[in-house]
Amino acid sequence: MAHVGLTHFLILSAILFSLGIYAIVVRKNAIMVMMGIELVLNSANINFIAFSHFGNYGISGQIVSLVVIILAAAEAAVALAIVLNLFKTYSHINVDEVNKLKE
Repeated sequence: MAHVGLTHFLILSAILFSLGIYAIVVRKNAIMVMMGIELVLNSANINFIAFSHFGNYGISGQIVSLVVIILAAAEAAVALAIVLNLFKTYSHINVDEVNKLKE
């Protein structure tokens, strides 16, 4: 039976982080960009919890991860309000054309 160690969690976190960065950079849809940001935040949460568990730091990693989850929920609410405003104004949510909001 294989032992799941810190390396496995770090590899999973690196994969999620890479997918999140790819979604942020490549996608033009605002919803997909928000999903990429969530993937990046979740990869950070995996790192916090893995280092907390394998480094014997107590529950400090879980507490920081909980704060990141609360921050992600607030970010999602604000970003969704912006996306709804974009859709109401322009009838699309293409992030390449949001520079018109400056006017």
